[in-house]
Amino acid sequence: MQRPLSISFRDIDPSPAVEARVRSHVEKLEHLYNQIIGCHVVIEAPHHSQHKGKLYRANINIKVPNGEIVVNSTGPKDHAHEDIYVAIRDAFDAAARRLEDHVRRVRDAKNAP
Repeated sequence: MQRPLSISFRDIDPSPAVEARVRSHVEKLEHLYNQIIGCHVVIEAPHHSQHKGKLYRANINIKVPNGEIVVNSTGPKDHAHEDIYVAIRDAFDAAARRLEDHVRRVRDAKNAP
């Protein structure tokens, strides 16, 4: 990456373990596409719900040449996101799918007559 990875925490204390997990996921994204310019990740713990407990979200912005890939958790659908690592995994799975789509579009554009 040309710019360093940026990790922010919103309504949750910063955690070296969570940062390490995020860095691991970003490294995997860099293996998919080595032209990532920058990446900003926001981990947040929205207000506590009486029915569901604390459900975490991870938002990811990936800067690539000629664009940006954005993954915004619209909110967890179940209790699995009470585990911060599951929320992070799900967000990065979505980011990987979008990055793969971007790579395909770039490759197809280069091969187009």
